[in-house]
Amino acid sequence: MTKSSLSTRDRAQNGAVHNPDEFLVIENLMKAYPKPGGGHHVILDNVNLTVGADEFISVIGHSGCGKSTLLKIVAGLEQASSGRVTLEGRPIRKPGAERMMVFQHYSLLPWLTVRENIRLAVDEVLTSANRAEKAAIVQEHLEMVNLTAAAEKYPDEISGGMKQRVGIARAIAIRPKMLLMDEPFGALDALTRGKLQRQVLEIWEQHRQAVMMITHDVDEALLMSDRIVLMTNGPAAQIGEIVTVPFPHPRDRQQLRESPEYFELRNHLLNFLDRHFGAD
Repeated sequence: MTKSSLSTRDRAQNGAVHNPDEFLVIENLMKAYPKPGGGHHVILDNVNLTVGADEFISVIGHSGCGKSTLLKIVAGLEQASSGRVTLEGRPIRKPGAERMMVFQHYSLLPWLTVRENIRLAVDEVLTSANRAEKAAIVQEHLEMVNLTAAAEKYPDEISGGMKQRVGIARAIAIRPKMLLMDEPFGALDALTRGKLQRQVLEIWEQHRQAVMMITHDVDEALLMSDRIVLMTNGPAAQIGEIVTVPFPHPRDRQQLRESPEYFELRNHLLNFLDRHFGAD
């Protein structure tokens, strides 16, 4: 997949420039947990994936196929049992500010306001910025997710969709190299979900970065992704197929749904999921 902006994301390590198409590399990854009676329960087996520096990847599969486990390994929250995961050539062994996670259930601190929840991340990571610069960054991202009017409210005073926007603003405010999202819209009603999908997509289209998103929603994946990773069923889940989404950015939901190719791809994804659901 050709990306004209990729050259701007080249970064050096030990004097060498990394190929931005190989920003995140997952090689022969296996994850297993010990069983109480002996042996191991294999969650993921022989997973291989390469993600570009400004590529939006969605991972789809039935419950129990290890999608969230894979995301946590990339985040550094869990370790692979074998195999290798690297970001810009460096092994991932622990969490880092270059990889920010957006969870399904918000994870906001209830005693802090919307503004303070975002500011907390900025203070923690952007240590070289002065007070005025940090305040400006927070304000910029409040505006980006349309939360300026709610800036001084506490989490229990705002809706679920607004809470999720706070989490997204907090994650992107520190400009991570990679955004990791675990079903970020799954707990929202259909109307709120559609609006927030559009907002996040617009932010990403204007400020490109690598994204890996877990979802159960085929239409969501087709709207937002460059590629869709289809997982086989667990245990010992693998990548069954990787589908390239051919529609250019920026995308319009209505235009996509008027395209015969959209429905062809949608049916292909649903057929894959149906086959593996039947085999479970």
